[in-house]
Parts: sequence; structure tokens; C-alpha cells
Amino acid sequence: MRKSISAKALIVNIITFVILIMAIYFAYQFYQQNNFNDFIRSEAKLNTSEFKRDEEETYSDMNSYKITSSEFNDAMFSKEIQVEKNIPYRVTCMIKTKGVEAEKNASSIGAQISIADTVERSVAISGDNDWQQVEFIFNSKNRDTVDVAFRLGGTEGYAKGEAWFSDFKIEQGEMEKDSDWNFACFIFENTNVNIDNQQIEIQVTDSDITDIKNTIARFEDSCNELSEEKMTAACDIYEIQAPITSLSYDEEFGYYVAPEDIENQIKDIINQNNYDHIFAVVRLGNEEYEDDIEIKDWIGLGSMDYYGIGFSNIRLPNSSKSYIYKYDRRVNQFPEEVFLHEFLHSLERTAEEYGYTVPALHDYKEYGYENEYLVGQRQWYKDYMNQEINTSQGYVGLPNEIYTLKPAKKSNFDYAFELNVYQEPQNIIEEIRGVFNNLFRNIKLLLGKV
Repeated sequence: MRKSISAKALIVNIITFVILIMAIYFAYQFYQQNNFNDFIRSEAKLNTSEFKRDEEETYSDMNSYKITSSEFNDAMFSKEIQVEKNIPYRVTCMIKTKGVEAEKNASSIGAQISIADTVERSVAISGDNDWQQVEFIFNSKNRDTVDVAFRLGGTEGYAKGEAWFSDFKIEQGEMEKDSDWNFACFIFENTNVNIDNQQIEIQVTDSDITDIKNTIARFEDSCNELSEEKMTAACDIYEIQAPITSLSYDEEFGYYVAPEDIENQIKDIINQNNYDHIFAVVRLGNEEYEDDIEIKDWIGLGSMDYYGIGFSNIRLPNSSKSYIYKYDRRVNQFPEEVFLHEFLHSLERTAEEYGYTVPALHDYKEYGYENEYLVGQRQWYKDYMNQEINTSQGYVGLPNEIYTLKPAKKSNFDYAFELNVYQEPQNIIEEIRGVFNNLFRNIKLLLGKV
């Protein structure tokens, strides 16, 4: 009788043990698929995208982070990290995509790395792609925390499809202390766009190219002279024959060239160099087509950026008789003014991002300056660049240190070191500790909302 009871107890114990092992196994599998290691999951359209840890599609021995959006959405894994002010940082990860599609034709939408709630981002990947490394470089500027996101979508639109992210890494670089600015000037020789079902083809002339080259040389000299040697400027000029085939549109400015309109033509050159600012010189009209492309009274547009690098449009005039970019002591002694003006817009924005208060570049009349014959706003720019605008509260303008606050780029990471931000649990003990940390953090968040 005792043996019978013992046998039954043994069977019960074995079954209980098996059930316990299976429960632990399935619980661990659930944990592996839903452990996001302090990442916050968010989406523009709630309950639309699926987030999981994927053990099947992996780049290394860690489970990948997967976002699946069957409908167009902007979904991300993100984590707020501590940073030092005015320091360059580089975030890299491996990304794989399947069927990623943007809701509209924009190169800024897809699988990417970004800073949440800003337009700062890496390249965006769409379509079907095997694992590839994506790099995102940014400057912390006046921030002490940033919310780095691994994203399927973008600030300019939604995306759908599948994206896997793996092997996250963040490095801290060193800021350059010099005030030597390197510029890239792209002269686009051909514009071939369809506007309102009309194909428009426009070319620049040899005379246009000569004028721009001469004006760029003057721009280099004026940066040094007008800043009273607080900065130097060196500009590489590239003549691009591949036509511009798309234009961007804005209600205020009409048609213009955005960075994404010419990214394919310039990306290799930018990636191989360390430029601090980009000029894109274009012609969007001539005497024959002057009313065909809607341009709302601009000759230059600034305050844009190409992956953190300042980006400016310089538009050639429609008339071949214009002296805007030609030096003539009787007509125009300051042809480089548009280049300088648009570059100063970038410095104006940078100063504001670092917390400085500076006059608006367009408000010269409010400070008693005039647009003078032959030299335009030259005196205004000089005083603006040297903080010598006289007001009742003292002298104002760009701070002297603005000339060393250049955009972050690859050369800042020659001696980079990695931050311990994205480390995965290395063993079961660390994983269990992570479970309890997540549990306690969620309880605190829940109590904070009550």
C-alpha cells in the first residue's frame, strides 16, 4: 500500500515538475520577446504597430528589436540618455527591413535613428534590405538629456512594413575648437522637373558658373574680413551635371530645393568629407520660363540642414542681365551678400539652440541700419558678426564663441569612446534583476499617474 502511494506521489511530483519547467520555459520565452531593456515603446497611432524581441531574425547572438506596422504609422523604441552639453555623439545600429514603404515620396521616412520630438535623424531605409549599419551623428548643444529613438516612420510622415534593430552603440566624441569653416558649394547645371504636368528644363550657363566661382572667392574673403578674423572660410566647388528632378514646395516660399531633392547627387561627396555648411546653387527659371515655376520673392533660403550640417539654397536670377552675383564697382560691390546672409541664418539658429539671445537677421531696420546702394547690408553684417550692434541695453549680435560651435561630423570621432548605455543582460541573474527593475519602474510610473 505504501509503495502504491509512493508511486502515485512520484508521478504527481514528476508531472508537477514538468509543468513547472514548462511554465518557466514559456515565461522565459515571453520575457525574451517582451523584454525591451528600458526602451519606451511609442507610436503616433496607438495600438497600430507591434513591438517584440525577435529570436529568429538576428544579426548577433542577441534578440533583435522588431517593429511591425501593417498600417502607416510612426512607431519607435526610445530611451532617454544623459549627455554633456556641446559634445558630439555618434549612435550606430544594425537595421534590416522588409516591405518598408513611406506614405509619401520623402527620403526622410523609413527605418532610422533619430532624436524623438526633433527633426534630427539618420538616413531612412525603405524597401527590402539585409542587415546594414546605420549611423547618426548629432551635437548635444545646450541639452543635458536626449531621447534617442530607433524608429519606423519619421517626423514628416508615416511608414509601414517590418524593421529590425540590433547592436546599439553610442560614442562620445571631441568637439573641434578651431574656427576654420569648410563649405561645399554645389552648382547644379540642369533642372528637369514636372510642374503642373508641364516638363520644364532649365540650364545654367558658363557665365553663371564663372560668376559663382568669383563670388565664392569673395565670400571666403568677406567671412574673414567682416568677422574681424574670428573665422575663416574655405569652399570646395562642385559642378553637378545630373539634373534636379524634384522640387519641394512651401506656402510662403513657393518651390525650392530641399536637401532630400538632391541627396542622391551630393551624399557621396558629403560622406567623404568634413563640411560645416552646404550651398546648393540652382536656376529655377529663365526669361523663357519665368512664370512657370512659382517662386515667392526669394533669392536665397537658409536655416535648413542636411543631417545636422547647415544647408542653404542660392537661386540664380532668371535674367541673364542680372548683376546679383557679379562684381561691378558701379553696380554691385558686394555680390557675395546672399551667400553670407544665408550662412548667417545658420549661425543665428545655432546661437538660439545654444541658449543665446541674438537679433533677428532680418531686423536690421529696427536697429537703425539701411540697405545701402552698392554694398547692401554689409555694415549690418559686420556689426552682427562682431556683437557690435549698439542698443540702449548694450551691444548685441552673435557671441564670439559661435564660430567654434560647428556641426558634429565624422572627424569628431577620431578618439571616441563608447558609453555604457545599451548593454544587454549578460546572464540570467542580470535578466532577473532587469525584470524587477522594470517592474518597480512601472509601479512608480503607475503611482505617479494616480
